[in-house]
Amino acid sequence: MKLPSLAPCLAVLLLLGSMPPLVAQSAAKKAAPVKGGVTGGLPPDAKKLNLGDAAPDFDLLGIDGKRHRLGDYKAAKLLMVVFLSNHCPYSHASETRLIPLAKEFKGKGLEVVAINPNSPDGIRIDELGYSKYNDSYEEMKLYARDMGFPFPYLYDGDTQVAAKAYGCLATPHVFIFDQERKLRYVGRVDDSRFEDPATVTSHDARNAIVDLLAGRPVATPTTIVVGCSTKWNTKRDDVAKADAKWKSEPVTLAPIDAPGVARLAQNDSNRLRLVNVWATWCAPCVKEFPDLVALARRFSNRDFELVTISMDHPKMEGEVKRFLERQHVVPSARLKKLLEAEGRPSLNFLYNGASSDAIVKALDPEWPGPLPHSVLIAPGGKIVWRHNGPIDPEALKNKILEVLGPFYTPQEKR
Repeated sequence: MKLPSLAPCLAVLLLLGSMPPLVAQSAAKKAAPVKGGVTGGLPPDAKKLNLGDAAPDFDLLGIDGKRHRLGDYKAAKLLMVVFLSNHCPYSHASETRLIPLAKEFKGKGLEVVAINPNSPDGIRIDELGYSKYNDSYEEMKLYARDMGFPFPYLYDGDTQVAAKAYGCLATPHVFIFDQERKLRYVGRVDDSRFEDPATVTSHDARNAIVDLLAGRPVATPTTIVVGCSTKWNTKRDDVAKADAKWKSEPVTLAPIDAPGVARLAQNDSNRLRLVNVWATWCAPCVKEFPDLVALARRFSNRDFELVTISMDHPKMEGEVKRFLERQHVVPSARLKKLLEAEGRPSLNFLYNGASSDAIVKALDPEWPGPLPHSVLIAPGGKIVWRHNGPIDPEALKNKILEVLGPFYTPQEKR
């Protein structure tokens, strides 16, 4: 199967499992520093655990409101410490196998403890396109509820002490310890990045659990870690730089007539298209615009685009463009390349037709007329959601995610 390239927020990280521990440790120490003060994928004050190392202690707040410590799980034959996150599609996919795995072996001596290592301040908005939630403590409660986590879910995002002690490279990242709490397996849940269980060919964590419960050495004790890189709080500078770069991009505005709107409504692209019709003189339109732009940025690494159509008089082109510039309504670099390849001049348009009936017929015959009006158009032209009046940004975000899905798929192009 031909695999797509990875999204910018995703990192493929090698634990050097084929090397002897000392060689691997030496290689990690020699790794060159990279942006954000991270060395070899880890901050300078982090430790990479090797096979046989003792489980580091932790003292973290769980979503149950209680403090959790390593000693709380001393009765378990095996302990899996797994780093997960609310926002990561790789974590989402692995959890569809991890949850039944935890339930299957719960009565056989396995305890699973999940830790969220991420600092919400280190996550760019475009890295949230696969989830309703950021990685904050309060949103962890909502995410775990939605997923039905049968294990504790602990927050480490403020200090990241546990993530550094374990050497968490990404989410998901699995550490399995024996009854003496010595590390016996480290790596991935399994070898698939996708939700479909049929894509799994190596059930690595499960195999390690079976070996350990049977009293055997783990056949494959280390595997590569594939997932979303740990969002260290040092990445907040990168977040600020990304925001500044977005604000510096030039805004474009193009005229459009009713036939042009009809072509937009046909949506012959492979992207989900949100079309918002607005005007500078429409107070609800102006008020909701920042939410629309935030959604466009959130889903900019997905097959998604925001198209705006102004109903201002064509003579107001300058005022319309200035408004769009203040709102920073620009495509991502990825989307800009796609638009150029498709010969599309802009995502922002100024309607130049005299007839309101013509644009209603071209875009959405069920549009009653008032502004703002928004439609979500699937590839092929089917309207999957429409709304007249100000949007509910949370409801619209959830609808977009419902259509696009929370998992990375082989079909998504980068």
